[in-house]
Amino acid sequence: MRCEIEISSLDLRYESRRLKNRSQESRLLSSIAERGIEEPLAGVEPDGVRILLNGFKRYRCARILKIALVPYVSLGTDPATGIVSLLRSSNARSLTILEQAGFIDELRTQESMSVADIAGLLSRSKSWVSMRMGLVNELTEPIRLKLFNGSFPVYSYMYTLRQFMRMNSVKKQDIESFVLAVSGKGLSVREIEGLAHGCFRGPESFREQILSGNLALPLQQIRKLPEQPDGCNVFERGLLKDLELAGKYMQRVMGKSNDPRLGTNAFYAQANLLTAGILSRSSAFKQTMRELHDRSGQA
Repeated sequence: MRCEIEISSLDLRYESRRLKNRSQESRLLSSIAERGIEEPLAGVEPDGVRILLNGFKRYRCARILKIALVPYVSLGTDPATGIVSLLRSSNARSLTILEQAGFIDELRTQESMSVADIAGLLSRSKSWVSMRMGLVNELTEPIRLKLFNGSFPVYSYMYTLRQFMRMNSVKKQDIESFVLAVSGKGLSVREIEGLAHGCFRGPESFREQILSGNLALPLQQIRKLPEQPDGCNVFERGLLKDLELAGKYMQRVMGKSNDPRLGTNAFYAQANLLTAGILSRSSAFKQTMRELHDRSGQA
């Protein structure tokens, strides 16, 4: 039920689980100054304590505007139930994957829930939950702080830096050093991507300049590059990813196809249909790959 409460009564212990976005917050501040807070803040109330779960941007804007009373709805008295409710509605309320991961970690560590428990409550697969748990576990504390306080773009971490974490030569500490070196500099996603490629794939001199914080020369060099730091256009990069996946899954299928665990009639009936389709295209696929290999070898 919606009501109005004193903003000073809110407990902010989950604020570090939500991402800050300065530009979004600036726009929200203007909107609230003009029209007030239209969507209520939401929280849970164990033992009568109001713990805020959703609405931290609205909370900070209200504090800046010296708004004493704010609209509020309770999600119950149990923190775990409130977190589950927030996660279940996250598609509508736009929780990022990192925020989902943070709250799932809260359920795991503070509420002692298993992967199966969380998956069941959220009506999600165990792999969906496990992937987000893994995301939390791979974050060092300095990286987590930079991401959640808005100093380093989440997009750059998720779609640029994590690809380098899969390289054996790039350690978690290397990623952390890079994030600390470029955070808070107002760099674009493209500039960060270019610096990352230079840092982890370029010459040692380039890497040393970036990690020491001397970004002027590396940025000047990046701005002379094509639109994509690796010289490929969007379509080309998409095909390279498809080729990488094709090779990966070919190896996986070959490895599994002779496994003694295969034996049910249901599996063989479906596998026969799928393999027939694959075999019917195998000659054309092989010819296409041979032609692409020949063309790329002449470049």
